[in-house]
Amino acid sequence: MKRLLLTLALLLPLAAHASTNLAEAPISRTNLPWWQARFTETLAQAQQDPNAKIVWLGDSITFYWQRHGGHGYDDILPVWNHYYAPYQALDFGIIGDTTSSLIWRLDHGQVAGLHPRLTIILIGANNFGRVHWDASMTIPGIESVVTNTHNRLPGSHIILVSVLPSIRSPWVDAQTATTNAALARHYAGSPIVTFVDVTPLLQKNGHTDASLFVDPRLTPPEPALHPDATGMARIAAALQPLVEKYAQ
Repeated sequence: MKRLLLTLALLLPLAAHASTNLAEAPISRTNLPWWQARFTETLAQAQQDPNAKIVWLGDSITFYWQRHGGHGYDDILPVWNHYYAPYQALDFGIIGDTTSSLIWRLDHGQVAGLHPRLTIILIGANNFGRVHWDASMTIPGIESVVTNTHNRLPGSHIILVSVLPSIRSPWVDAQTATTNAALARHYAGSPIVTFVDVTPLLQKNGHTDASLFVDPRLTPPEPALHPDATGMARIAAALQPLVEKYAQ
């Protein structure tokens, strides 16, 4: 009996570790100098603009609000300036971040000292990328981001934007659809979180419209993931009634 109890005691930590969902665990990317520099930059921006009424949290898609590539289709900064600059909005998007990376940022002061009226979250696309976390991991990961954000910004209404459609693989399409359907159900009727599915805005005849993305126009072309100026303008216009409701 003692030997059995000892064996169970040794196995319990392994079982606990195996049950950990990495998508909802804080994971740092500070080993990447460029990432650390960007995170430090966002912390400085928060100190410089403590009266921001809107905060955007996300990955490279959110970071793309600041893109001004000079080709028209990738001049997205003017869209940001039109819809969000009047609210002293802050863009806390970092390239390549997963839900776990954003959770780590929140745990390490990303929104400290801020009191925005509205927080907009767009995260999850990278969970289906290199780390290959499926919907069963990503759904609680996104929910953890939302809960963490609300705990730190209790006075802020949250807009949770759906994981955007992309043209990467049938597997990614399936995980994206499953994730968005689950989030829509989870936050239906919530007084704190408004879930907005923008998928149709980036589709044509029920399929993701590659002409609304920057990536296929790159040299060499890449899979459609980041909406272009038209796509981002569609998203901003769709969110605008909520922005006017909560951020005024």
